[in-house]
Amino acid sequence: MVLRIAIIGRPNVGKSTLFNRLVGHKLAIVHDKPGVTRDRREASAKLYNLKLSVIDTAGYEYSKEDSLEKRMWQQTERAINDADVTLFLFDARDGVQPYDEHLAGLVRHSGKPVVLLANKCEGKLQEDSIHEAYKLGLGTPIPFSAEHGLGLADLYEALKPEADKLKETSKLENDIPEDVNDEDDEAYKKRPIQLAIVGRPNVGKSTLVNALLKDERMLTGPEAGVTRDAITSEWSYEGRRINLVDTAGLRKRARIEDSLEKMAAASTKKAAYLAQVVVLVLDADAVLDKQDLTIAREVLEEGRALVIAVNKWDIANRKETLQKLNDKLQTSLTQAEGIPTVTISALKGENLDKLMRAVLKVYERWNLRIPTAPLNQWFADMIDKYPPPLGKNKRRIKLRYITQAKTRPPAFYIFSSNPEGLPDAYLRYLINQLREDFDLRGIPIRMTVRKTGNPYAGSKEKKESPIRNKKAPV
Repeated sequence: MVLRIAIIGRPNVGKSTLFNRLVGHKLAIVHDKPGVTRDRREASAKLYNLKLSVIDTAGYEYSKEDSLEKRMWQQTERAINDADVTLFLFDARDGVQPYDEHLAGLVRHSGKPVVLLANKCEGKLQEDSIHEAYKLGLGTPIPFSAEHGLGLADLYEALKPEADKLKETSKLENDIPEDVNDEDDEAYKKRPIQLAIVGRPNVGKSTLVNALLKDERMLTGPEAGVTRDAITSEWSYEGRRINLVDTAGLRKRARIEDSLEKMAAASTKKAAYLAQVVVLVLDADAVLDKQDLTIAREVLEEGRALVIAVNKWDIANRKETLQKLNDKLQTSLTQAEGIPTVTISALKGENLDKLMRAVLKVYERWNLRIPTAPLNQWFADMIDKYPPPLGKNKRRIKLRYITQAKTRPPAFYIFSSNPEGLPDAYLRYLINQLREDFDLRGIPIRMTVRKTGNPYAGSKEKKESPIRNKKAPV
């Protein structure tokens, strides 16, 4: 069984460091600046033989008003309610602070089991702080160092009884066999789709994720740049498993000066490059500005499938916006003609099914493999219709055959006697016709020309004498 644990505490006590330690790699952004984590993040982990699901949360800061801090705390409360055990961290170097005591009172009222960790205990100077932590009323504090991995054995001993309880109560459920997927389905349909939501700050990315999940999973608000890290949520749409990734807003590189924003931008780009389909969210009031075009080009250059979602459509000047969008698509994103474009309102939940149908359709195109026979028949028809021009040596370029090397995205090899002489304009002609005839609109296509090998090149094998291996007569 998987034990769910929520890591909570004040800002900058080492929650994300502990999260990364348990997960086994640097998944969450860690920075000296307090309050880096805002959304709750969940990932699988393992502590010795314990299987864990670890939830990283925002640092607790008390606020009565409808502020960002209050909304962050609401996300933390949900993490505590969803978890089986709460890990309460405090900074042993600073000692127990008033916020620690206030948060401890809230945790006690939750009724969930709590493990108290005195973090940053690399030496013996923190012993007074450890004894002081008894007044929190959360049991015996465990000396710990998330940075150096000290105290993991003690943490295991504290979590083991809770894991045993969970295993006992879930014993009946474990006896139920899991559903088996239909073996006739294509392999790629069994795997979850990596779907990243990207765009400039404050265009409604987190609001869109919440609308798709039908849950206030991501922290949202009128403030720009609320999301700082790429957060993945497991989801299912019409039977298809999807890993839905919310990301931080991307500004122009020249405007990014803060080191934390640089880390957030790097996290966003990594999520986009690892995704299979990327939804670029635009503000209807400023569609495809220079930064949007930069994001779109980088996504296509990485070979990802792209869908454009024009958000805030309920308050847009629709005719003017569509005209501007179509003009920019035709002039600035010609490398993937026919990119699916969907107008939505994430706040009101409008056209979300239409958006997801476009995502699934472009994902199928991205995985398409064309059989060799119809592909080469098409290739011969294209050459007959528009033969390749003369090469540099004034001789006709012979294009022999074409084959699809791979999918995701579709990549093709053309074999020719004179590949260096084929102009780029002819390759664009072939790519455009291929996109049109095989319904590959909106995805990047790779096409490479290779030189046909000479079967007579190299040394010829010597013919063996028919009596060479025969024994001489006696």
